[in-house]
Order: sequence, then C-alpha cells, then structure tokens
Amino acid sequence: MYQLDITLRRGQSLAARDRGGTSDPYVKFKIGGKEVFRSKIIHKSLNPVWEEKACLLVEHLKEPLYIKVFDYDFGLQDDFMGSAFLDLTQLELNRPTDVTVTLKDPHYPDHDLGIILLSVVLTPKEGEHRDVTMLMRKSWKRSSKFQTQSLRLSDIHRKPHLWRGIVSITLIEGRDLKAMDSNGLSDPYVKFRLGHQKYKSKIMPKTLNPQWREQFDFHLYEERGGIIDITAWDKDAGKRDDFIGRCQIDLSALSREQTHKLELQLEEGEGHLVLLVTLTASATVSISDLSINSLEDPKEREEILKRYSPLRIFHNLKDVGFLQVKVIRAEGLMAADVTGKSDPFCVVELNNDRLLTHTVYKNLNPEWNKVFTFNIKDIHSVLEVTVYDEDRDRSADFLGKVAIPLLSIQNGEQKAYVLKNKQLTGPTKGVIYLEIDVIFNAVKASLRTLIPKEQKYIEEENRLSKQLLLRNFIRMKRCVMVLVNAAYYINSCFDWDSPARSLAAFVVVEDMLEDEEEEDDKDDKDSEKKGFINKIYAIQEVCISVQNILDEVASFGERIKNTFNWTIPFLSWLAIVALCAFTVILYFIPLRYIVLVWGINKFTKKLRSPYAIDNNELLDFLSRVPSDVQVVQYQELKPDPSHSPCKRKKNNLG
Repeated sequence: MYQLDITLRRGQSLAARDRGGTSDPYVKFKIGGKEVFRSKIIHKSLNPVWEEKACLLVEHLKEPLYIKVFDYDFGLQDDFMGSAFLDLTQLELNRPTDVTVTLKDPHYPDHDLGIILLSVVLTPKEGEHRDVTMLMRKSWKRSSKFQTQSLRLSDIHRKPHLWRGIVSITLIEGRDLKAMDSNGLSDPYVKFRLGHQKYKSKIMPKTLNPQWREQFDFHLYEERGGIIDITAWDKDAGKRDDFIGRCQIDLSALSREQTHKLELQLEEGEGHLVLLVTLTASATVSISDLSINSLEDPKEREEILKRYSPLRIFHNLKDVGFLQVKVIRAEGLMAADVTGKSDPFCVVELNNDRLLTHTVYKNLNPEWNKVFTFNIKDIHSVLEVTVYDEDRDRSADFLGKVAIPLLSIQNGEQKAYVLKNKQLTGPTKGVIYLEIDVIFNAVKASLRTLIPKEQKYIEEENRLSKQLLLRNFIRMKRCVMVLVNAAYYINSCFDWDSPARSLAAFVVVEDMLEDEEEEDDKDDKDSEKKGFINKIYAIQEVCISVQNILDEVASFGERIKNTFNWTIPFLSWLAIVALCAFTVILYFIPLRYIVLVWGINKFTKKLRSPYAIDNNELLDFLSRVPSDVQVVQYQELKPDPSHSPCKRKKNNLG
C-alpha cells in the first residue's frame, strides 16, 4: 500500500472549447478505472491555477494515474480537453517531484492541447495502523450537488482541535458591477470557497450596486491561514449564469481578533466587493475517547457551569452553551458490502461543525466509544448523527441518520435512537446508542433567537420532486382553509348574529379604511428567444420556484400554529414573557413615546452602524419554530424493547 500526495498546480496553453475562445477547465484523476479526485472549475481561462491537494491510496504501482481535463458546460455534456498518464513506477519514494504532463487526444495525437503541472510524493504505507478515520471532502459536482470523497488518515495524526480558528465574513455590498443583461443591469450573487467549505449568497435582482448584508463563518484549519476564493455571477434563468469577476483574500495577511474592512477589486471583470472579515480563535471543539470526559471531571464541569451561569449574560453573546455527545455503539446496521458486512463510521454535525469517528471494519454492531464536544451558538440547532459505510474506491454509502433538537435532549441519559432514512421520514435498519449533555445560558439563548439563523453551507440545492410538490400543495391548502374559515367568521360579524362581536368588527374596519393601500409594480421582463433545452431548464426552474414558495408559505403558517400549540415550550414561554414585558411597558409608558423611540432607532441605525445586517426579529423568532414537516423529521421513533440499554446490561449479567 502506498500513499500518493498530489498537488495540482496549474495548466498552460489549454485548448479553447467555448465560443469566446476560452474554456472552463477542471481535472479528474483516475486509478484502475475509478475516479479518485475532481478539481474545482476555473472559469474562462486557458492558463488555470488550481493549487489543490489530493491524498490517494494506491495498492498497485503498475496501475498508472490517468489524468483527464474537461471543459465545464452547464446543462450539456462537458467537452474533452485532453488526457495523460503518469507512470507511478518511475517515481522515487519519499521524494517530492515536479511533473509536467502533456495533454493529448487519442483520436488526434498530433494536436497540441497544452500541459498540466503537478507536484507528487509517493510514500510507502506502514501496515500497523488499523484504527483509521475518514475525513469527508465535499466538492461540487456538475449538478450542483455535493459528491463525497474519502481520505484516510491514521488516528494518531489527528489533533484534539480539528480547526484552529473561525473566519467570520460579512458580505456588505457590491459597487459598479458589470452589466450582463440586455437591460443594462445584472442579477448578481457571490460564491465563496475556503478549501472544501463553500457559501453562496442570495441573488439581488436588477442592480449593479447590490446590498447583501449577509454574515457567515468558515473554519480555519491552517495556522498560517489560507486563501478564500471569491467569484461574482449574474443569475440567468434557464441558461448558464454569466461570470462577472473574481478576487481572493489571503488570510495570512490579516491580524487576529480584529475586524478588517476590505474593498476588493474584481479581476476579469468590473466593480468592487465590500466585506468585513474577522479571524478569531477556535472554541473548544474536540474528539476524545470515552475515558476522557469533560463533564465527569468535577473541576471541568464546575468551570463549564460557571461559564454559562446567569451572571455571565453579556460575556460573549455568541457562546450560548456547551454540548457533549458520547457516540457509544450501533446495533443491527444494514449490510452494505457483498460480504454481508459493513465498514461503519459516524458523522456528528451541529450546524456547520462536523466531526467524525474512526471506522470499524467488517462489523454490523460497531463500538466507537468516542466523546465529541461542541460550542452551541443557537440553542434551537439540531444535532445530526449519520452512519456511513466506508468504501475506499467510491463515495461512502448511507446507512442511517437521526436528527435531535438540542432542546429535546435529556442530560446524561443513554438512549437507543432508531436510525432513519435520508429524508428522516421513516425508519431504516439499526439503532445507535448516544448519551448527550447540554448546558446553556437561557438568557443568551433567548437573545440569540431574535437574530438571523445560521445557514448551513453544505446543504444540497432543492430539486424538482412531484411528491414534494404535491405535499407542499396539500400543506398550502390547509393554510388556505384556515384563512377561509377565518373569512367565514369575519363574514358572520357583518350578519349581526352577535351584536357585541359585530360592533367590535365595525370599529376595527373603520380604522383600517383610513390607511392607504400600497401596490407593488411588477416589471415585465423582456422575452428572449431560447432554444429547446433552455426552455426545459426555464420550466424546471419555475416549477422549483413554485415548489419552494409553497413550502415557505405553508411553513410560515405551520410555525405560527406550532407557536400557539406549544410544540417547543421554550419558544412559547419566550413569546409569553415578551408579550407580558411589552404589556407592562405600555402600562407605564405611552404608546406614542414607544413608537417615537422605535422610529428614531430604525432611522438612525444605518448612521450608528453602517454595516449592520438588517433583520426582522419576529421572522427570526418564527424561523426557530419547526414546521409540521420538521416536527415529523425530529420525532423520535420507539426502538425495539430488545435494544434497551438496561435490558442489555441484565442479559450480560445473566
């Protein structure tokens, strides 16, 4: 067994495959006919620079590394740009080697298709390390879906803190961006990439000076920092998005614990992007063995309880609480291999924090006995534990998953959770034993409820689904029926069935008629001639938009209902406390003064904090309330009584 470390440097004088005389190249590595690596796409360049690293395991050096280069085409088959073979038997062991490979087309061997520059190191692997882990590397596929690729590392090389810091990025605005549409405007959005981490901003329609005001975090894995790649795009419905420009941020040049305002000039385009970037030290996120337990050490437990005591309300508002997850074992897992066994490992996720266990080979009842610790930023987050089967030659196979809201956790209780399918709608084979502890500051958690929810940057894009579209339509129909019933009730007020109720309705309607109604003007978009394929994509995008709008509207109504249904008692109590506090304030302070203070705060907010992120506290509150679909997904299934931990202990004693 050998380890092949490859650094994909750059390409030179590659073939032009697009009408503009450029290409959008990316590179594939194959060994033994199986794809083991795929690079990112470099848009509109014949001399692309990748600087990407890949770590591959090779069993037989006689099988060469097959290098293929393609031109990315949205919605169409990618164009072949050339290929080459690297003979691994010619490499010296343990010695870094710079390699230049010449791209050729087997059908046209005389054509000059450019060169690819690599740096490679071939190292023999020792056979002693059996306890290995698998780190998941996420990379975009052409369908904008994530493809899971595996990378094995010995457990002894893992460090207790898997990331060394946090990069907080606030995308403020764009200035004087390039017009890409026929109306002289653009529909810009921005993509960020740091290693395997990616984030995509929202789309700002019809503007060259967009105001995003979006904040997100990346994990910083390297001490010296890293390079954040930023690309700006113009959204085009039904056809390929237009490239506006690119820029980079060298994190090694920024000082720590300080907010930097950056105005970045877009290369290969026009305009600027304005960002705020802050580098901070990482909170305690770790993996350890079951014998090393923070909460079982009296001193450490006391320190954690003190950190989140009610007296430390205004100390680091982002640090809401502490989560400890013991991943003990699983039983009765699905057999994913042809041998009737699996090679299971476990992924523990809290928002964008993602840690993994080691792999237990050829076992359907694995024991991991690992302890994971996380810092809680939002008490309404959901802990996701997923079990995969490791497959060295291809992406990992899904075995089961559970989603556990932090507010539903009972501290210190070892429970058997029934594994569910990918959609979390029904059970699959097997159970997993977890013991979870949550410690948090209730006041901090309440305040964080009123700010925007953190977005997951590894979520897959929504796809068109007939079943999902029908389900959202039914959910929407229920909400509409509630409104119809409310309309019947209002109509009964005008029939004077109840004089008192009708009189109250008359007073309310009279006040409403005094307000002026506003109507939004809808701009008609210029129709363009599109090909058959573009029309299909346009129809698909419209259907996906309808599907998403139905989901949003239905979820909004369901969240309001679930607030009054006490689905999440913490949120319902928070709403009651807020209403009571507002009532007391109204009793002592006239309403006009409250409106005056609110108006002054609203209109001077931009002056006091020009780069503040706009938010609506009521909508942020409702975003924490689960919809009916989420309630089903988070519902805990009852395990078979034979999987009870207590019964297992009795059987062992017997």
